[in-house]
Amino acid sequence: MVNLRTISWMPLVLAVVVSSFLTQDSNAAFAPADNYLLACGSSQNVTYMDQTYVPDLLHSSVALESKENSIAAMSNTSAPFSIYQSARIFHSTAFYKFDIKQEGHHWIRLYFYPLPGHNLTSASMTVVTENFVLLNNFSFKSYNGSYLFKEYAINVDSDSLILALIPSNNSVAFISAIEVVSVPDELIPDQAVALSPVAPFNGLSRLALETVYRLNMGGPHLTALNDTLGRTWENDVKYLHVNSSAVSVSVSPSSIKYPATMTPEIAPNWVYATAETMGDANVPNVNFNITWVLPVDPNFMYFIRVHFCDIVSESLNSLLFNLYVNDDAALLDLDLSNLAGNLDVPLYKDFVSNSSVNSSVLTVSVGPDTSADWIDAIMNGLEIMKISNVARSLSGVQSVETLLVLPHKKNKIGVILGSALGASAALALIALCCCCFIARRSKTSNQGHSWIPSLHGNSLTLTKTASRKSGTASCISLASPNVGRFFSFQEIMDATNKFDESLLLGVGGFGRVYKGTMEDGTRLAVKRGNTGSEQGIAEFQTEIEMLSKLRHRHLVSLIGYCDERSEMILVYEYMANGPLRSHLYGTDLPPLSWKQRLEICIGAARGLHYLHTGASQSIIHRDVKTTNILLDENFVAKVADFGLSKAGPALDQTHVSTAVKGSFGYLDPEYFRRQQLTEKSDVYSFGVVLMEVLCTRPALNPVLPREQVNIAEWAMIWQKKGMLDRIMDPNLEGQVNPASLKKFGETAEKCLAEYGADRPSMGDVLWNLEYALQLEEASSALTEPNDNSTNHIPGVPLTPVEPFDNSVSNIEGIVNSGTDDDAGDAATSSVFSQLVNPRGR
Repeated sequence: MVNLRTISWMPLVLAVVVSSFLTQDSNAAFAPADNYLLACGSSQNVTYMDQTYVPDLLHSSVALESKENSIAAMSNTSAPFSIYQSARIFHSTAFYKFDIKQEGHHWIRLYFYPLPGHNLTSASMTVVTENFVLLNNFSFKSYNGSYLFKEYAINVDSDSLILALIPSNNSVAFISAIEVVSVPDELIPDQAVALSPVAPFNGLSRLALETVYRLNMGGPHLTALNDTLGRTWENDVKYLHVNSSAVSVSVSPSSIKYPATMTPEIAPNWVYATAETMGDANVPNVNFNITWVLPVDPNFMYFIRVHFCDIVSESLNSLLFNLYVNDDAALLDLDLSNLAGNLDVPLYKDFVSNSSVNSSVLTVSVGPDTSADWIDAIMNGLEIMKISNVARSLSGVQSVETLLVLPHKKNKIGVILGSALGASAALALIALCCCCFIARRSKTSNQGHSWIPSLHGNSLTLTKTASRKSGTASCISLASPNVGRFFSFQEIMDATNKFDESLLLGVGGFGRVYKGTMEDGTRLAVKRGNTGSEQGIAEFQTEIEMLSKLRHRHLVSLIGYCDERSEMILVYEYMANGPLRSHLYGTDLPPLSWKQRLEICIGAARGLHYLHTGASQSIIHRDVKTTNILLDENFVAKVADFGLSKAGPALDQTHVSTAVKGSFGYLDPEYFRRQQLTEKSDVYSFGVVLMEVLCTRPALNPVLPREQVNIAEWAMIWQKKGMLDRIMDPNLEGQVNPASLKKFGETAEKCLAEYGADRPSMGDVLWNLEYALQLEEASSALTEPNDNSTNHIPGVPLTPVEPFDNSVSNIEGIVNSGTDDDAGDAATSSVFSQLVNPRGR
């Protein structure tokens, strides 16, 4: 295919500029009943995006309480846009009260810019309405940006709206501009399709939504000038997982034909007039997916609206494709022209989902239907909005009641008292409902199921059986000591102080991990699964199956489990120094030395090498990343989290065909495109880990320039130039032996080869990392004047250890052998002294 991205954009960009007056005419299609545009702290009107913002103290239908505790600030030079040239600063809680003419959904748009000279960068503030928390303890000090724009959709069910700004931590609060604008009723539905499992999600219109992403696939950036509801749509390119997988196409916006049931308020015709379609991914299998990777807060659910319009087909019923959200099939055999009734007719679909398993990203993909005659897929637009949680918050877990004290207003004491009583009554009702739900669930759980490990033949399996006693686990005695002991739920509760949040170690797709302490002082890591999750059940089963077969110094040990009361709890050895990632970035922990980093990588490589070669059938981890490499009190690395692991190919097979699972940024692109899993998929992921260890930055960072978003692609650019030292952690400058770094970079480069056949085995990776460590130690030894040892001379090669004898290393032997420790830690191919690319590349 010809890459049409540049070709298709040029006429659209020109059209956006030339036809701004025409779009202004279309903007008149919807006239909001409430349309408050406030320039906070300004003394005069401000024009921005062809809209006029009125000074916040001069609007007749807006009241500002506590304005005597505020000051106005202005700056005409440093502000990025005119809307950010002023701000109102508050030293105590302030309330903006808006008179609402028409109840229903409203946009609340907030603009923040820390004007210089007022120390606003370090200010910490909270923003709430009467019912929802919008921002909680936000500060520019921890924000990667010079200004902030937030957009929310709130259902207002009274004749007024109160917006409160609360200074946090003895700081100040400030705001540059506010919009409160009516939204058409049809824009926010009350019901959408929830995924995993598929079921209706009701009551959506009563919740608060925050816009996280609004993408115009294959098209230019759109602003309020081109959208009847004043929305902004950004281009999708930087979120594409593989840039070459998509080609942008476009038609004239005037050719878009809205059906009678749909208006441009859903999305402007500019969105439907452009699209991403399947490009040339340079792979033999053309049935690949176009995937967008979108970082999100994993603690929330998300409303997802996908926009479609068949602008590529020449005839009806010729385009057939599938839509996926994370690992879930959202729409299969989607025939746009059949659903819409014609070509060039827009339609949209709504879903509710959360982030992907074990990750802080949400992925959306389209891919061709294998039964279709024409292999293609299309997407025109995508909106993702965060959904308020049970605390009615979009930021954290605190509710409005814990953050806001309503102002005392004259002649309104009764209203405030009534509101307080009403809130108390509502809380009491919620508590009563919770009690009923818990009681009902308790009854149900008595007849529920427990996952019970049992031995069948020579392999460990898990069977789902009904509990025989009320509220207790139906556990059996297991012959294999590697399964670990059974913990009662009470023991788990005591060890974790009833799952005290102060003991929380981390949160993943399976559930939450807590630090626990037994009566004898033994420290544990307790992973509590999300009950009722089919995905969690599968991971619970896989984790026990895998870890009960494996014992190795560089694999985290499973101590036991608990399946009482329908719980899915796994108990592991406690790793005092936590995940490797926390020692690389995102925390205040001291930086690791180069030698420490090499030793940690070597330890992890040993663990993976054991998985691949230490049993009669290899095991592929499938989720190798820096958060799944844990460090004990001595910084010994151990590979963890086997919930996605899978048995490798049999001797007569080259791969395992399976659905793609793992974490974006670490996924083997060949596995992603072909759905063919091999041990080399772990090798690729480990290559990403090596670069993360060297550069101390995330595998994916969409806020960086496009060429730097993916660490694997970015680091390879510098590695091929022989200048990898230019992007390494500044803390390592002057501390790394160049020969050691060169060997490390070559090893990572081989791991990140495009094709699995070109990548080394984990044994070869291990050998080369040990060689890099020897080079580093030799360099260190030569700097010590009293060291006459010849043990660390760069010219002396390492002596490879004999490889595993798989003829006697079967599953039964592993299960009953206690710990294999480092029996195969350095097992490598004895002929390798360098990493060799079979294709000579």
